Amino acid sequence: MKNKSLYSNIGLFALRVGFSGAMLTHGYPKLEKLIAGGDIRFADPFGIGPAATLVLTVFGELIIPIILILGFKTRLAAIPAIITMAVAFFMIHAGDPFGDREMAFLYLVAFVAIALLGAGKFSIDGIMTKKRR
Repeated sequence: MKNKSLYSNIGLFALRVGFSGAMLTHGYPKLEKLIAGGDIRFADPFGIGPAATLVLTVFGELIIPIILILGFKTRLAAIPAIITMAVAFFMIHAGDPFGDREMAFLYLVAFVAIALLGAGKFSIDGIMTKKRR
């Protein structure tokens, strides 16, 4: 059974780091767009303004994935990533064919799995749990 636990923790690490690391490639260009300023053109599904929506998206696609890679407060940290991907899948790309929405769907499923499973022992959460024992 010890190997099962080790493999599960390696799997959780791969899930967390793999999907969060890949998400950074979507968040970083949006950060550059935000820094560039000027006339920000970005989807605004909630009517809070394109700039505010872009800030929230950068948070969900760049800041949160960094926190998830580290495995800090993982279950809680996954929530903004889930919301960001749910908005992308169900609202922003709602009218698109599934093939065009598939990436948002895959990220959404992965972040839901991370929220349900937690970070595993190869994370800040795992280190903090070990120290409490």
